[in-house]
Amino acid sequence: MWTAIVYIVVLFLIVRVTKRLLFRSKLQPLESKHVVVTGGSSGIGKCVAIEAVSRGAHVTLIARDVKKLESAVAEVAKYCLHHEKQKVQFISLDVSENYEDIEKALLDAEEENGPISMLVNCAGMAICGRLEDTAVEDIKRLLNLNFLGTLYPTKAVISRMKGRGEGRIVIVASQAALLGIYGYTAYSSTKFALRGLAESLHMEAKPYNISVTLSFPPDTDTPGFATEEKSKPMETRLISQSAGLVSPEVVAKQIIMDALVSHIS
Repeated sequence: MWTAIVYIVVLFLIVRVTKRLLFRSKLQPLESKHVVVTGGSSGIGKCVAIEAVSRGAHVTLIARDVKKLESAVAEVAKYCLHHEKQKVQFISLDVSENYEDIEKALLDAEEENGPISMLVNCAGMAICGRLEDTAVEDIKRLLNLNFLGTLYPTKAVISRMKGRGEGRIVIVASQAALLGIYGYTAYSSTKFALRGLAESLHMEAKPYNISVTLSFPPDTDTPGFATEEKSKPMETRLISQSAGLVSPEVVAKQIIMDALVSHIS
């Protein structure tokens, strides 16, 4: 199993290096753009927000816990490129539940911070375990948050992005979306679903100058990963330990750079 993971990671790196050799690339500016980050109160999402404001963007953080959101907004605002001009706000919202509430919340966010230029879908969770040991309620939670929690916000913004003829959608999956791993039966299924969403949406959105970026972060040192560790079977723990942990700041920086790159032949 570990050999397969190494093979896929190496192949991924070869593709990335080859693309950089074949294309000159530049990063598109984020200054004065509106970036929305789901799962923005902690972990990768909060670090993505910091990376965005450091490039001059207005940012809206979305998560459920108001206290965590207030703390995150205060921290993110410290990194603004132009403190007097940029806006950092939050919305307390469950992105896996009522679609109409999500659509209205994102419309309200646009009224406050302007048209959404980039949506970064970071909301997600991991519950590990063999399939027979995984509670049906946990399977539903994984499916609702990891899949619908990305599908709903994306659906809510895509029409307006098409109308403006520009936009960027970022879908944060996992290396568990590249291959199935012992103990990730339910979790990996939801992440594979995100691959299908991203690849199909890319075909629909490209004619409208909308990019779709699919991210496959490795195990990342976040509060969510700490929670995930509690439910890992021994076999899963041994597999993941061999790869080590990456900092959320490194992952977030790469996500933003990948989303902003514009290749010129």
